[in-house]
Amino acid sequence: MKSFHDLQVWRKSHELTLAIYVVTKEFPRDELFGLTSQIRRACASIPANIAEGCGRNSDNELQRFLEIAMGSASELEYHLLLSRDLSYISESKHMQLNESTCEIKRMLSGFIQKLKADR
Repeated sequence: MKSFHDLQVWRKSHELTLAIYVVTKEFPRDELFGLTSQIRRACASIPANIAEGCGRNSDNELQRFLEIAMGSASELEYHLLLSRDLSYISESKHMQLNESTCEIKRMLSGFIQKLKADR
């Protein structure tokens, strides 16, 4: 069992989740159960799946949860694009959040590749 607190990818995804919660507070009220909920859920799923994978008994299970986190990061990437196109976030905020998301995806990809190579 690994401690997720020690993983830089977990820390960065947790920080991104906190930033997403701040940004989505400004979304239209009628999006509370729509895009606001979707974007928060997708983002929070990233560090949650990393944490859950670390609590599992094998690297195979950890890899599976990292792959789920990767899917959530891709979903978040789309939700950020949609938020920008609906003018819920500015272009600069989109670029900042999207870059963080892409960095996390690169980190997850590297972690997954390392787990595969260690087998």
